[in-house]
Amino acid sequence: MQRAIQQDIAAIQGIEAVPHIMNILAEVTGLRFICVARVTEDNWTMCSVLDKVNFNLQPGDELEIQTTFCSQVRQSAKAIVIEEASKDSQYKTSPIPVMYGFESYFSYPIFKTDGSFFGTLCGLDPIPATLKSAKIHNQIASFAELISRQLEVNDQLHSAQSALYDEQSAAKLREQYIAILGHDIRTPLSSLKMGVDFLIDTLPDATSQQVLKRMDNSVNKMKRLINDVMDFTHGKMGKGITLNVRSSDNLQTILLHAVNELAALHPECRINTNIQVTETLYCDPERIGQLLSNLLINAIVHGDSAHPIDVYAASDNGMFTLSIANGGTPIPTETKAKLFEPFWRNQNAKHSGGLGLGLFIAAQIAQTHQGELSVESSDHATVFTFSANLRH
Repeated sequence: MQRAIQQDIAAIQGIEAVPHIMNILAEVTGLRFICVARVTEDNWTMCSVLDKVNFNLQPGDELEIQTTFCSQVRQSAKAIVIEEASKDSQYKTSPIPVMYGFESYFSYPIFKTDGSFFGTLCGLDPIPATLKSAKIHNQIASFAELISRQLEVNDQLHSAQSALYDEQSAAKLREQYIAILGHDIRTPLSSLKMGVDFLIDTLPDATSQQVLKRMDNSVNKMKRLINDVMDFTHGKMGKGITLNVRSSDNLQTILLHAVNELAALHPECRINTNIQVTETLYCDPERIGQLLSNLLINAIVHGDSAHPIDVYAASDNGMFTLSIANGGTPIPTETKAKLFEPFWRNQNAKHSGGLGLGLFIAAQIAQTHQGELSVESSDHATVFTFSANLRH
């Protein structure tokens, strides 16, 4: 049982959106303690917490289940909301608010997608707060549902990633993986994106907007992970990375957008940009933008932040060249041969949070454009270069 609880804590800790959800709920409700708890028949265990009132509960800490309202939420499968416990006709005689010193409180159930009870999304504060409004109810309930969906997404991703290594059932698993990524994961992710967009429109204050921007960035990161695995699976099924090749006069705009997007996500990095692509080229501009993003992410993760990253792109009579250069420790010769393999990571490098597919997909995009992606590394710099004839 303890091992299962630890796995559940890790599952919640692994959802990047949870801290942002708790910050938003703290802003919306005014409550200074927000948490996600794993609740079983016998145990209440903290999984993730935002604590601005110094209750001093940390992930992994437990409470006696009988001293919480979460056991009632588990039994009834219904939320409990208290605005002022000392004056509430139903709860003013309960010892629980006195024990923990709160007046305002909510606890919403979180279910797994199979209908089983996982735990609760809770909030409390010693100061009374207005909580019983349709707007607040809908927001808390929506976030509880999003956490439930994300638990499902994580379970499916872990199961699918492990299954990829089973060579005997590879063909069948690839088809199932395509289905999972195409629908079962993208659908809840779309719900999360819609929820974030809704809150961006309804919470105009600077603090909420800052938190929502971080959540939106997390959604975009998840989308990139899904797209990477979709591309990998299609490639391994023999279909190859799909292209929408056409005459394009906006490649420069797409490349600049890719750089600016990552520069905003990583303000600690200095990125020098020299992109001069003014002629019409015959290519898939979005895929080349993806290639640039993958190479730039690689430079951000593995380069030395003390040195700037140089991004260069130009074309001359249809001959296109793109290069990303970063400082840092040179890549060993024996490592270069593995760089473009799927799921390969340098164990001594910083963990990127990705799946180890970025360079593999960049190489596949280069290949489908009948171009070449190469790498040179020395004490001076590591440079990835993509070149191709994109003349129609």
